[in-house]
Amino acid sequence: MNRSDEGLPIGVQFIRWGLGLLAFGIFIGFGIIGHYIRGAQYETGEMFMKNVTLWFACPWTLSVYAVQAGALGMVVIGTMYVALGRVFMIPVQHGQASLWLCVTGLVAVFLTGYVGYFVVDSMWPTFYYTPIAAGKNVWLGAQAVSIALYWLGVISVLLNVRTITRQPAELDGHRRSAA
Repeated sequence: MNRSDEGLPIGVQFIRWGLGLLAFGIFIGFGIIGHYIRGAQYETGEMFMKNVTLWFACPWTLSVYAVQAGALGMVVIGTMYVALGRVFMIPVQHGQASLWLCVTGLVAVFLTGYVGYFVVDSMWPTFYYTPIAAGKNVWLGAQAVSIALYWLGVISVLLNVRTITRQPAELDGHRRSAA
């Protein structure tokens, strides 16, 4: 089994990817600002106006905020791996699977929520503003699957941490059993 005496390698990867995705998430947030400046592409329907607080009046809000929050979560996970690596042996290969589930999930959230909006809108014009249930369900379903990928990565981290912290800890050069 490939093990590292520190959580540094996987922790640094989580931090790097998290910061990169955070910068990307902030950048794509400018699309929301542009949407507010330009206004809606179509006339908004009665149902849209009743749900405007849920949607923040912009179709990309969910994907932008999911990428931003997920990226911050990855930075926290990376920092945790670095800290745990000072006390416990970290199984590197398990951290890699978690990392790629999180990265794939967040990139997929962007692709399905942001880019996917235009794809779905080409099939069901005005689906977001009218709303058209079939288009909305396809678009939101794709985002839900994407967020689920990220969630699986986080659950994988949780299981890894449970495994890691069950082993005896080494503090100040002395082995101690995990609580």
